[in-house]
Amino acid sequence: MAVGMKRKRTDEAVDVAVPLPQKVAKSPLNRTILKESVSVPEDMEPQLQRIAASNRTLFEKKVWNLLCQIPRGHVSTYALLSAHIGSSPRAVGNALRRNPFAPEVPCHRVVATGGTLGGFKGKWPKDGEGITIDEKRKLLRGEGVKIDDKGRVLGTPWAAFV
Repeated sequence: MAVGMKRKRTDEAVDVAVPLPQKVAKSPLNRTILKESVSVPEDMEPQLQRIAASNRTLFEKKVWNLLCQIPRGHVSTYALLSAHIGSSPRAVGNALRRNPFAPEVPCHRVVATGGTLGGFKGKWPKDGEGITIDEKRKLLRGEGVKIDDKGRVLGTPWAAFV
């Protein structure tokens, strides 16, 4: 039997060879994020370079690259980002919590699905308030994002990821 094959039992007395999944060798190329044709504002190009040059995980780099696509004055949600990359909102939130390039790589532009501000700097407020949420609110308002008196972002979340 060839290397990389295993036997598979069947109902009959005949064995069938099934190919085993092949492992992909880890190389520097596999460890860096390959630049896709991404539509980002020109002012984000230096941030994309910083992300690519970092020694962070591929998943974190994917999430942070998506952040660079969200235009100033808009927000997206943890769920929309996670759906785009085939992950979970919690995993996206964890990657945002570890963003060393904030606020230039704008993790503050990601909010909870219901429009609440969600967490910021790895902390979720108890009653929608707290110094980190105040900072997130200030950053968003400075970019022109409208927030109602209950602390919810107004408007439709941005979802045009490429």
